[in-house]
Amino acid sequence: MRLTKLWQNRSPGDRHLSTYFCLAAVRLLLVFVPQLGYVHPDEFFQSVEVMTGDHFRLEHTRTWEFNNSLPVRSIVLPFALLRIPWSFYEFIAECVKTWWHLELLGTYTYVVFPRLIYTLISFSNDYCMYRLCRLYGLRFEIRLLAMGSSWILLVFGTRTFSNSLEMAMCSWLLYLVGDCMLRTRTVVYKKEFLEEKYEKAESISERVRIWKLKNSLPPHNLQHLMAMSTICVAGVFNRPTFLLFGAPMVFFWLLRGLGTRSITFRDFNLRIVLFCLCSLPALLVFIFCDSLYYQHLTLGELHMMHLSIDNFVFTPWNFIKANLDSAQTASHGVHPCYVHLMVNMPMLFNVLALASLGAFAQLLLRFFRAEYQVLPRFQSILSLMSGAIFVPLFFLSLINHQEPRFLLPVTFPLLLLHAPKLITGFSAKYPFQKDHPLLRWFYDRILSSRASEPYLLKIWYVSNVVLTLFFGFIHQAGVYPLAADMSHVVATKPAATHVHLITSHIYSVPLHLINIPSSRVLHFNKQTHQRYRHQRDFYMYEYGGLSLDSLLQKVKLISGNCEVKQSGPSRLRYKLYLAIPASLSADLHEALVHSNASSYLNFELLNVFYPHLSTEAFPRLLGRHPCDVDAPHWAHDDLKGTCAAEQPPALSFAYLNKQFSSFVHQLGLALYEIDVKRKKPLSVVLKKAGVQPLKDLMVSSFQFLICLALCIAAAQAGLIASPVATYAAAPAYATTYAAAAPVAYSAPVTTYAAAAPAYSTYAAAAPAYSTYAAAAPAYTASVYSAPAYTAPVATYAAGAAYAAPISTYAAPAIVSPFLKKK
Repeated sequence: MRLTKLWQNRSPGDRHLSTYFCLAAVRLLLVFVPQLGYVHPDEFFQSVEVMTGDHFRLEHTRTWEFNNSLPVRSIVLPFALLRIPWSFYEFIAECVKTWWHLELLGTYTYVVFPRLIYTLISFSNDYCMYRLCRLYGLRFEIRLLAMGSSWILLVFGTRTFSNSLEMAMCSWLLYLVGDCMLRTRTVVYKKEFLEEKYEKAESISERVRIWKLKNSLPPHNLQHLMAMSTICVAGVFNRPTFLLFGAPMVFFWLLRGLGTRSITFRDFNLRIVLFCLCSLPALLVFIFCDSLYYQHLTLGELHMMHLSIDNFVFTPWNFIKANLDSAQTASHGVHPCYVHLMVNMPMLFNVLALASLGAFAQLLLRFFRAEYQVLPRFQSILSLMSGAIFVPLFFLSLINHQEPRFLLPVTFPLLLLHAPKLITGFSAKYPFQKDHPLLRWFYDRILSSRASEPYLLKIWYVSNVVLTLFFGFIHQAGVYPLAADMSHVVATKPAATHVHLITSHIYSVPLHLINIPSSRVLHFNKQTHQRYRHQRDFYMYEYGGLSLDSLLQKVKLISGNCEVKQSGPSRLRYKLYLAIPASLSADLHEALVHSNASSYLNFELLNVFYPHLSTEAFPRLLGRHPCDVDAPHWAHDDLKGTCAAEQPPALSFAYLNKQFSSFVHQLGLALYEIDVKRKKPLSVVLKKAGVQPLKDLMVSSFQFLICLALCIAAAQAGLIASPVATYAAAPAYATTYAAAAPVAYSAPVTTYAAAAPAYSTYAAAAPAYSTYAAAAPAYTASVYSAPAYTAPVATYAAGAAYAAPISTYAAPAIVSPFLKKK
């Protein structure tokens, strides 16, 4: 009871801190779940795909950024953060495999282990926030709570983005600059105070004591110089956009204390020169390592000292040149200049983005009105954080390609300035200089603490939970299970079998997750101590947002090529798969029927990976008639067709329930296996249907004719005195006749049904007919059963299926017929 009372009587700060620690545990837990959401391909293809593929000699995709002729990405940080830890993990995995026969390397490991490293790095943002708040006497509990509950840390902070590293570097740089600014201000103030005391001292002993106190002051002019210069170099090589984020921070570091008697322009220039000199070691290391990795510099050339400017690679300059090309940036997407300000900022920070934009607008308004006395000091923590937010925001808005993750480094300064507003409201006092009725109403209803304080923290929590669920577990979430499934297919396939995977309307599948040995490098056999090259047996075709008609043409070409290889001298067997969003299954079915490809291509649904949402193929909100009688004649997906049972949908709970169910079933990634339909020999078809083969049928018929001829000859010779009695008493003839052709004579209908493959082909090629037959059992019975045929009127009147389609149409199909496993 006492513990419960103590828990309930905690202060608000303690409650915020307890909640933060729970959220920090959730952030770590989400790494091991793992999150299936796929935020952006750069999560894998800018670091993990290349590093993991190189280290474990797996098939992987090297994007244009890692082109040896003009490399854009530096390899130093990915190598240090992934290749070196992979070496330690591989050693541990080999020991565990030897001692306990457990395999620790696989698709799950390739996803989780790099994310764990980046998640541990993300906690440096929290540490820098805590340290800086303690230095300036700010409330760190609510700021840590806002950082821990932000979907930026829960999703982006746990992913292997270069932007996540950029955010951590900016946080460290802000902390170091803030620490330097505070120390400089403190030391300069004490130094000037002691100088005044020294001048006013009357005795020599007092001057000596003040002089000793002045000399005992800690150094501040070049504090954290080496660490800051190294972080800046690493940040620029990680992402050259770090120049926009780091420039205002370095400027405040150079400018601190300027304007006082102790700091002059000589100190300012000295700091610039020393900062550049301290950056040289890190700069040379990055250039040297990149030149070796991209093979512009070899150890032989280094030993012989045959060096030139062409032997060295400067990846940030290549990055800048590539992004200055408008055609190159347009290939990634062109956005208006206001996207960062109007879309990306609210999506990342929701209510705090509005608070920061409002605060900055108020500062600009006071500046243009020349109200300088109410503006913050230029060399203050408020000015530093404001510059760290809006200077890079302005310059990034001038670039035509804008993504939300580009603004991740803004997280630290924005939360430091505006996180307390989550519990205090937007504004505690009237912020405008003039009292206007409209401004007063806006303040009373929205900005005031009484109006906004009860809702801001709730809105913050709800929006961050929704975005975490969407980007962490729904958006493109079927790609990782697809890669794991393909990994199992490749591992268990028969020998001399190629696997082909076609994808459309989804993000690129990271090849290293499929765990295929690389065919481009030599492998080492530990048993025979020989080197060998693995033959390529997996092929992937990615067609992005290609239309389904064009996609089917690609499927036909690929399957035809595979058939040629299978029928050729190499006899290469194959497995062909297609992965598309489940929302396109109905369209794929219609495209198959329209193109007549279903007559020779068989699409078998193997699995549907839930949940999965592709914004390129968003699920339909309106369904269709469940019978799909005339599916090939549907012109548009607007509930207009030729179905005779079409009725306007009645708004009811059942209708809404099935609409919702239809929408949910489309939130998946469908995996189909494609094979070519082959004609079987007639004898095999007859044996399957239980009919005697044609050869045996001819032999039996020939025996029957011989017996009949002998009987006729005997009757004509007078050997049969009483033909009727003899016939009745002729068991041999009856036995021979019954045994000769029991099937051909007694079951001609069965023989016809089994010997007509065209009918079964038509039934397989027209799912609309099978759907109609499933929806009208009485009608089916009237066709295939004899009593219904003799009394069609009674069967029609009693047929419940005739009235069923009208009532069923009010609730559309839950799942497309093409989205059901056969």
